[in-house]
Amino acid sequence: MNRKKIKGILLSFFIVVFFTGFVFITDKYFEISKNIDLFSKVYKEVTFNYVEDIDPAQFMRAGIKGMLGSLDPYTIFIDENKKSDYDLLTTGKYGGIGISIGIRGEKITITDVFDGYSSQRQGLRVGDVLIEAGGTKITPKNINFISSLVKGKPGTTVNIKIHRNGEKDTLSFNLVREEVIVKSLLYAGFYPKKSNNVYLKLSNFSRSASDEVRRALKDLQKEKPIKSIVLDLRGNPGGLLDVAVNLSDDLLPKGNLIVSTLGREKTNEKKYYSLHDPLIENAEIVVLINGGSASASEIVSGALQDHDQAVIVGTKSFGKGLVQTITPLNYNTSIKITTAKYFTPSGRSIQRIDYTKNNKVISKPDSIFKTSFKTDNQRTVFSGGGINPDTTVKRNKLLEVTEALLSRGTFFTFADSYYYAHQDIKFNKLNDKILLNDFKKYLASNNFHYESKSEKELIQLIASLKDKTVYKNVIGKLNKIRNEMEELHKKEIDYDKKSILNQLKSELASRYKGANGRIEELLKNDNQFQFAVKLTKNKKLYKKLLQAK
Repeated sequence: MNRKKIKGILLSFFIVVFFTGFVFITDKYFEISKNIDLFSKVYKEVTFNYVEDIDPAQFMRAGIKGMLGSLDPYTIFIDENKKSDYDLLTTGKYGGIGISIGIRGEKITITDVFDGYSSQRQGLRVGDVLIEAGGTKITPKNINFISSLVKGKPGTTVNIKIHRNGEKDTLSFNLVREEVIVKSLLYAGFYPKKSNNVYLKLSNFSRSASDEVRRALKDLQKEKPIKSIVLDLRGNPGGLLDVAVNLSDDLLPKGNLIVSTLGREKTNEKKYYSLHDPLIENAEIVVLINGGSASASEIVSGALQDHDQAVIVGTKSFGKGLVQTITPLNYNTSIKITTAKYFTPSGRSIQRIDYTKNNKVISKPDSIFKTSFKTDNQRTVFSGGGINPDTTVKRNKLLEVTEALLSRGTFFTFADSYYYAHQDIKFNKLNDKILLNDFKKYLASNNFHYESKSEKELIQLIASLKDKTVYKNVIGKLNKIRNEMEELHKKEIDYDKKSILNQLKSELASRYKGANGRIEELLKNDNQFQFAVKLTKNKKLYKKLLQAK
């Protein structure tokens, strides 16, 4: 073949490639332009001509949310009202007064007062009921707006009115807003107290999380040698990717792959490695996870598991293997878009749900297969469906009565009234038997009653037979059983007294000893934590769990 023919073939090839790509790009931009024009016309026509008057802003926001809702639940529009929440995640701080609030019964109650901020310095307490903030009355109906009432530019003031247990009059506080740095590390200390085990309770992966852990470990190491670490990621929904990488870097040997991310373009893979030696050499590490451990929590758990540097204990994690990027838009709004998937060091995806399946919006659906992979020690691990613990330990199940008391905030409200009536008693002098009896009296005086699942089903059965005379005798027997069940409910407090006392004392500890005291009391009846501590002491079993079977 002569040179002229070769040149002609090559030229034809490049022309085809160039124009094929050009046509594809042109077609895509044409489709975008065409559909923007179509969307705009539909929006205008409906806004001007619909039978009822339409709020243009809310109508457009509904359209945006509907469009993004066709993708995955993590790709969302962030409006002006929610922007501060995402700023808090990315910066770890906000302008405010330093409190956490929650609904207890029908009241908006202060559930935590942060150390060192104006709320604590001026005397606000856990259990105080919020009545008014910034001149606006507070009710459960407007709880979503309370944050915007108390937050604001540091240096400005806000007036808070509260009702305190035992006080007749409403108390008023003029509080100065400050730059509040929110702690992600809720607990860091040697626990059990006389051990060399460090317990770390991490609530999220906001900007300061890895720095908080690093500082805590360095400070604790000065007190005495750290021989083991229990890292509690239960209920931790995740946060920032780079913070998860930094935390993993502090726990893994230098040079280990932590996580890799892959976007739409297969060539756009990013790999993150540990750059330093571990902060604590040769320490046994146990990570606690559950169904509420997601995203960044799974990055850390997956990295430590794949490199056999920690034993994962608890129940299967949530299964979120998608990475989001927040992009600022106009008018103080933003958009959070899923831009990549992440993979653990062994190469597995732990994404539980495939949002591309049967999704007509996505032109090239991707599938998630459960495939086996190997850790450094050749243990078998699987992709899809979250992180499986190395040893499954389910949390002790509470009786229905205890769950009912928790859901209604009864432990919280009792602890509040009990504390103000017994401030002269030291916490470690509280008598369990007296405390439980006082709690029973409190329930009786407040007419506490609950219906178990079985009782509700029985009531429904009785109601369905009520108009059928043939079942008259049966209904009488069923009502007798119901009365017997109600009597048994009264005794359930004693059946589950260990868990009930644990909840009571943890709430009281938060009044007497602060947030750390509350966590320490809860750990006493936490079977997953107790197993983790025993595992750190049993080196033979610890090593066995990290070896291939």
